[in-house]
Amino acid sequence: MARYSSIQVITSPENTNRRYIKVRYPEIPRGSEDIYVYTTKGDRYDLLAQTYYNDSSLWWIIALCNLNNTIPDSIYPNIGEQIRIPAANRIARILSEYDELNKIL
Repeated sequence: MARYSSIQVITSPENTNRRYIKVRYPEIPRGSEDIYVYTTKGDRYDLLAQTYYNDSSLWWIIALCNLNNTIPDSIYPNIGEQIRIPAANRIARILSEYDELNKIL
């Protein structure tokens, strides 16, 4: 995945499995142009990202902003909850901060 392209991979001769060092995510404060929606049955973070950003791979941004409204390790937000979707004009900055936090030293 492109999101992991800048994350350092750990390998060893004894273990050929690829392991990534811990991924760090930027804080995404509330913005005045953020969108708030109530979830309905069938909503998924990837589908919401496709709708609002035209890119389903950005699902993690919406999920990160709504950790309290999510079943752990799920791509589904809780039904009937109000969730925050960061404004599309903030995505480039969020991705830049993500890359900066996870660049290989």
